[in-house]
Amino acid sequence: MKRWTWILHRIARQIWFRAGVISLLSVALAILAGIITPYLPYTFDVDIGQRSVGTILQIMASSMLAVTTFSLTAMVSAYSSATQLATPRATQLMVSDPTSQNALSTFLGAFVFSMVGIVGLNTSAYGHDGRIILFAATVVIIMLVVGTLLRWIGHITAFGRMADVIDRVEEAATRAMTGFAAAPHLGGRAAIAVPPGAVAIAGSQTGYVTHIDVAALRAIAERNKFGIHVGVLPGTMVHPMRDLVHVEGPVDDAVRAALIRSFTIERHRSFDQDPRLGLIALSEIASRALAPATNDPGTGIEVLNALLRVFLTLRSQPTNASGENTGRHRVYLGRPSLDDMLTDAFGPILREGGKEVEVSLRLTNTLAAMHANLPLMRKPIESWAARHAKRVGETMEDPDDIVVFEQTYRQLWPAIA
Repeated sequence: MKRWTWILHRIARQIWFRAGVISLLSVALAILAGIITPYLPYTFDVDIGQRSVGTILQIMASSMLAVTTFSLTAMVSAYSSATQLATPRATQLMVSDPTSQNALSTFLGAFVFSMVGIVGLNTSAYGHDGRIILFAATVVIIMLVVGTLLRWIGHITAFGRMADVIDRVEEAATRAMTGFAAAPHLGGRAAIAVPPGAVAIAGSQTGYVTHIDVAALRAIAERNKFGIHVGVLPGTMVHPMRDLVHVEGPVDDAVRAALIRSFTIERHRSFDQDPRLGLIALSEIASRALAPATNDPGTGIEVLNALLRVFLTLRSQPTNASGENTGRHRVYLGRPSLDDMLTDAFGPILREGGKEVEVSLRLTNTLAAMHANLPLMRKPIESWAARHAKRVGETMEDPDDIVVFEQTYRQLWPAIA
């Protein structure tokens, strides 16, 4: 995805964008009701008093202001609950929730429409026909608000709960993993050894790489007829002494600046191009649930089920280890290793859940299911299964639980038991 397309996509997910667009449409609708009146080919016989329309708008304005405030408070409470109970990494997913954004934007837009309508009525901007059109628009807005409110009531009952947070993180992780499976090198070639003499280029910012514009790098490589070796991936922490790229050729200041602009560096990681962040967030949820202060093995099991579904995304779209693009351009990128992904997903769960027989059984079953469905990952999965069995033997205290686990482990892993 090109940088500007990615930026516009991120802007469209911001809550202020949707609220601003709907508010502007509400203002335009209220003003349009007064502007189009002289151009109507006929007049309305129905008599709608100015006071009656104004009363309805005043009621709607006061109620929408209260509902908007309540909705914003409920959303902030849900964000806080998800941060405390699940993981702070889920907050960015909840902020971009389209249902809550539509609800808040609709309520705010109805409030703005009412205020503009009241101002227009008090300044005599609407004639007889204009008041009728304004009344009809008000009825449509009320129907829209009622429908949105009913949907919002049903949504708020689950918004920010543990199951809802797990589902959101799983969906984000699945999208990132699907993108990784389709383009493990983000549209470039598989990384090779950097040749001697390549020019190293570093940026001036400190933060996480959240997006790499491979299309821009490809254009630079083709325009200057040299190869570009990308030394970082989305999710990498960089600083002024960390090289972003190595270039096989002379680089002037303009090319250097263009290369650095191809990397978006921010303070916090993003789920978009980073498949490891979704795995980390799911694992954090399980780790917190399995901590002695919480002791919620059910949530740990739910997270393991979600991790299995995320990893099985690689089954339907097997990764291309040799690089998915073999065109003339020479942009070389690495890829997240499967060992790192397994560590991100199961490392914290292994540390916290070794004493819980339910979680241990589910973990060894999850690894066995991945082993059966992902041939390219079988060796690292076997290593993790053996590591898990060793951990259980060292930490699990109940002898009966150890017997149950060992029976299941020998059945699922006869080759390494």
